[in-house]
Amino acid sequence: MFGDNQEQNVGTGAVAVQAGNDVHITQNGLSYSEVRDVALDVFRANFFQLAGPAMETAKARAEEITEDFLKKLQQENPDGFGKGQDPDFQHALFTVQREYARNGDKDLGDLLIDLLVDRSKEEQRDIVQIVLNESLSTAPKLTDSHLAVLAIIFLFGYTQNQGIGNHAMLGEYFDKYVLPFSTKLIKNPACYQHLQFTGCGTPRMNALTLEGILASTYSGLFLKGFDKSEIENKQISIGLDTNLFMICLNDSEKIQVRANNLEVLDERFKANGINEDDQVKIREIFQMGKMSHDEIREKCVSIRPYMAPVFELWTESQMNSFSLTSVGMAIGHANIKRLTGEFASLSIWIN
Repeated sequence: MFGDNQEQNVGTGAVAVQAGNDVHITQNGLSYSEVRDVALDVFRANFFQLAGPAMETAKARAEEITEDFLKKLQQENPDGFGKGQDPDFQHALFTVQREYARNGDKDLGDLLIDLLVDRSKEEQRDIVQIVLNESLSTAPKLTDSHLAVLAIIFLFGYTQNQGIGNHAMLGEYFDKYVLPFSTKLIKNPACYQHLQFTGCGTPRMNALTLEGILASTYSGLFLKGFDKSEIENKQISIGLDTNLFMICLNDSEKIQVRANNLEVLDERFKANGINEDDQVKIREIFQMGKMSHDEIREKCVSIRPYMAPVFELWTESQMNSFSLTSVGMAIGHANIKRLTGEFASLSIWIN
């Protein structure tokens, strides 16, 4: 138990910490165990005093999350142990310890650990480091529903998976990245007001439908196709080249362009040396026979029925008109990574 008595007995090679206010510890060449000891010393020196069992609970939680963090750091970024001597990183670690010690929420703890591991990868004070520091203080102010909303808005509004080549893969994508959050989404306006208050996002004037986002990002999955004769009618010189064309995913009697969106199509043009005249004609064909928004929704729900309430919540809540700040993106990113175990680097979106 931590008390007011500052008398200490220090063994050989041990680290002594004694102060009435904030303390940071600096050492060189810290090992796993040394970083652990330093981290717990910082917690003891900085955490406010509680009475009786509450202090013991807080101490146990601090030790738990410190150990969990160091294990994950060792797996993902062993070089991060060197950050144990950085005052700013010690402060970030103490923030994680303090917040977990207060509530003991395991999901929050895992989220904070992911954010802190990402923070350990930043070598200099840049925008990513600043955003991650702020995210560590902001995430504890959010509920599971807030975190789920941030994850889904980030997923659909700010990312695309170019590896989705058919409807089966789309279903697997929904299973991995949408299903874990689908039952936690809410449309209560207070949810979005609080997200705005905590600096995670801001409302915008124009609303984006989820069907529209999917139609733009994954157009190739929602095409009705065209007859082979269109290739000849438009006098496309490469003919029915399988690098650019394939059997339509939604109608096996027809053909479609082999690309999910115009960006991917342009990359295929470059990779296959397609001439400018053919490029113009193929882009025209790509825009033909697109599914309506209602048809896109029906297709997604037929693939995964649990998508029905996701579409409904997106339509009826402020999710469709809520822009994320850098902090909102960082927390949404970390929440996805927490449940899926992997995701692209945050620096792709924040740099």
